Amino acid sequence: MYETNKRLLRLRMEAVRMVRAGYGVRETARHFGYTPGTVSKWLRRAEGLPSNAQLIPTRSSRPYRHPNQLRDEVISRILEMRQERNQCAEILHHRLTGEGIMVSLSSVKRTLKRCGVSRFSPLKKWHVYPPRPIPKTPGTLVEIDTIRDGDPRERMDVYTLIDVCSRWAYAIPSSGADTWKSVRFVDEAQHAAPFDFETIQSDHGSEFSRWFTKRILERGMGHRHIRIRTPNDNAHLERFNRTIQEECIVRIPRNIRVWRKEIPEYLRYYNLERPHMGLGMKKPIDIIKLFPRS
Repeated sequence: MYETNKRLLRLRMEAVRMVRAGYGVRETARHFGYTPGTVSKWLRRAEGLPSNAQLIPTRSSRPYRHPNQLRDEVISRILEMRQERNQCAEILHHRLTGEGIMVSLSSVKRTLKRCGVSRFSPLKKWHVYPPRPIPKTPGTLVEIDTIRDGDPRERMDVYTLIDVCSRWAYAIPSSGADTWKSVRFVDEAQHAAPFDFETIQSDHGSEFSRWFTKRILERGMGHRHIRIRTPNDNAHLERFNRTIQEECIVRIPRNIRVWRKEIPEYLRYYNLERPHMGLGMKKPIDIIKLFPRS
């Protein structure tokens, strides 16, 4: 029963006290405007409350059981399978079907979550992904990432960026990666690019956090993240990262001064001279010339 009377919880206890003071149930019900049966129920509920209770709370209208809920033996089997090898809900659903236990995948997931053995962390945030722009012109969609080389104590990073439409690329070696360096890298890349950036796309690395998003928006660009654990959303840049490592980084000494000298030389070759199969053997500069900068 749903009530809009905010004083109902206290009114119930007032009615109980009135009956306990010597008034009859019918007289009390007539005084408060309720049926005698309702007042009698309040009396029974008040018996289980402390003597100093001031309110009689409203009980939930949630049903105790559902006619289509899983049987106890099915729930026990799901938990047994999960405990055996800690397999995911999809595998458990497949195994249950093989045993002749007909249950939906969503029911398996709900059971694991309800029993506290789900792999989903309540600390994870729900991410909203804006629509991916169609890269019809240079700058419409620019992918950004970092290459990390070496162990954490001697690690060297390379910021990389590529325009999906023209395959124009840019890279800068760095002694580390953080949001400040990420914003500075975008500024340097925009200064070097022969077109304007509209949307920056990155993964969920700490160097591309909300502070980075805020600074990108201040520069009149958009920022979107790829889906979690889906590097293929940045497939063009992932392929460029492999290319620059195979054709440049592994061929030069592992020294940041050498990298700062050799990587720009490689980028000049990559953007102006190197033919790309994805562009029909054209060069990035050839595609850019088709879209004059306004």
